[in-house]
Amino acid sequence: MPHLLFIDDEQSICWGLTKLAQRMGHTSEAVGSAELGLRSAGKTRPDAIVLDVRLPGMSGLEAIEKLHDLVPDAPVVIITAYGDLETAVEAVRRGAFEYLVKPFDLQLAERTITRALAAAQTKGAAAVMPEVSVPSNETDGTNIGNERIVGTSAAMQAVFKQIALVAPSSACVHLRGESGTGKELVARAIHRYSRRADGPFIPVNLAALNPSLAESELFGHVKGAFTGADVARKGLLEQSDGGTIFLDEVADIPLALQIKLLRTLEHGEIWPVGADKPRYADFRLISATHQDLRQKVAEDSFRHDLYFRLVTFELELPPLRDRREDIAKLTQHFLNRLSARNGIPNATLEKETLTELEQRPWFGNVRELRNAIERALVLARGGPIEINHLPPAALPAMGATKSVAGGLKQVVEEWARSRLTTSSEGADLYLQFLTLVEPPLFRTAVEHYRGQVAAAARVLGLHRTTLKKKLDEYGIQGKDEQP
Repeated sequence: MPHLLFIDDEQSICWGLTKLAQRMGHTSEAVGSAELGLRSAGKTRPDAIVLDVRLPGMSGLEAIEKLHDLVPDAPVVIITAYGDLETAVEAVRRGAFEYLVKPFDLQLAERTITRALAAAQTKGAAAVMPEVSVPSNETDGTNIGNERIVGTSAAMQAVFKQIALVAPSSACVHLRGESGTGKELVARAIHRYSRRADGPFIPVNLAALNPSLAESELFGHVKGAFTGADVARKGLLEQSDGGTIFLDEVADIPLALQIKLLRTLEHGEIWPVGADKPRYADFRLISATHQDLRQKVAEDSFRHDLYFRLVTFELELPPLRDRREDIAKLTQHFLNRLSARNGIPNATLEKETLTELEQRPWFGNVRELRNAIERALVLARGGPIEINHLPPAALPAMGATKSVAGGLKQVVEEWARSRLTTSSEGADLYLQFLTLVEPPLFRTAVEHYRGQVAAAARVLGLHRTTLKKKLDEYGIQGKDEQP
């Protein structure tokens, strides 16, 4: 019968895990400190260990290696209320099997423990974990240069874990996600926690490159290779030697260059324009796009062999609307950064404003949220930020929907879903919707017909008096002419 060891100073957590162990048919012991856990592990030889990060005395992260020395085949599952990128990276570096973020449901804990016990039976947990570079001067592992990855949602915990796992490898990484989800920030994090952290990080937006000069920009050129090539120039790929190159919007790379990039990835050879022999560079490639590369492959606009090389490890970034629980933290983060930059002390947010932010669809994702906060700070002029200081919510990008109608449908669905989350917001939902959509519809129609209410009413399918009453209700000016 498997034996489990739980190390956590919260009695409620220990009680719940102990009951879970009983239901699973396992024996267990719960202790409240790492020191007691080490003592118990030496005596009882547990088959798996569940360990809290923050404990009185020795921390859980410090205890992992000591526990591995005592019971090398026992997987250690880390649990924490402070799930951030640094915790994920440090847990992987020290050999943790998995980590869970409080509060977690017992079903997730049961699945994790089951996988841990299966790994213990095959002695998979004793494998040496890859070395991960953790900057010693970091006080917050989510800081990447002057930016920060903010999030404690389950969706972001999954991202953090994948970053921690892939960072120490040399595999190509492909980041998939909508515009504004933070793909470059994640690419920088992967580089920062890799063995190449001391090397260069070269970001390249392929969509911004002139197609006629893209080959020279990426691969470089020799002197005299073309008109204007008065001196030889290293390409961006060669400049990335010893580090990481981040190719954003990789779906836009010209088809003619795709085979050349594939050869570089396969053999490390870089052929500058006009060169008669290759140069060699050792770099890690991270790519990203908001487009569907598989669809591009199906359309024969992207090579399938390059596609499979790029997506060795694919990491999908969640849109902001799928991690709404992070909006308050992101908002406070941007308030702190932007107010400090603009010399605004103690910037605050009205409660109603935060509620509005948490309900918006955020098709522009984190970038749109940041811009909204910056605009609101300007308009608030040092006072509390109110709803009227926020810009209108962005519509989906035209490329993200098949048509304007499709985008409008998506906006309505997101709006209705957000209002239905609470019974109070869901009351009179249809009236709320009409109040939202009728004013811009009527205003646009009246303006199109230069204020002629009768003409606007005909195209809207309304009686003139009905439309006039609505215009008065919404404060929209129109000419009250008789048909």
